[in-house]
Amino acid sequence: MLTGQKVVIVGGSSGIGLETARRAAAEGAEIVIASRSRHKLEQAKSAIGTGAKVTSHILDVTDEEQMRLFFEQTGTFDHLVVSAAETSGGPFLATPTSTARSLFENKFWGQYYAAKYAAPMLTPNGSITLFSGVVAFKSMIGSSMLGAVNAAVANLGRTLALELAPLRVNVVSPGIIDTPSRAGMAEESRNSFYSSTAAKLPVQRVGTAADVAEGVLYLIHNGFTTGTVLHIDGGHSLI
Repeated sequence: MLTGQKVVIVGGSSGIGLETARRAAAEGAEIVIASRSRHKLEQAKSAIGTGAKVTSHILDVTDEEQMRLFFEQTGTFDHLVVSAAETSGGPFLATPTSTARSLFENKFWGQYYAAKYAAPMLTPNGSITLFSGVVAFKSMIGSSMLGAVNAAVANLGRTLALELAPLRVNVVSPGIIDTPSRAGMAEESRNSFYSSTAAKLPVQRVGTAADVAEGVLYLIHNGFTTGTVLHIDGGHSLI
């Protein structure tokens, strides 16, 4: 149980972050969620539950000063989860450098800032959970940028587990997960993508936000786990 503990989730307004917030709140934690969208934050607070202690903040993870002030104002807390990130892909030679830079600004530097400014505010027995992804460990055509970013996050997390000890730092590496992040795809294309992916995976299905949130809660709870990259990908990295 997380009664009496404070959990900050950057990216907690939808998908994996929201499901993690909901589960942590159900265990009695005080929750702080942050994202760019005021509308999504308000919806998330309702989804987490009326009996939960939840506060929300608008936050741009690419703005270092915003991130510094956010954690300074949040005060001491116990666990940080950073699930906020935009993703993109495409052929290496055809993708503008600006797109690659934007991806790094969002997913790598956003998590870097979060770890840097959260660490001094975390309790000694606290934890940081960062997010990488399957393409860091399984090369796929069109994923050169995202794979590089995810690999950088994974290495950052493992190194910080040493530098920030006794704080625990772990990394989650999800596979293909059915979350609102793919809402921009046409429904038929999205369903076809999920079906074709599921057929290849050992578990014969794509993942859910609940699958990943369960892993995040494990990393929060287990005080003997640090420097770990937890693969929650249905066996995708094996095929």
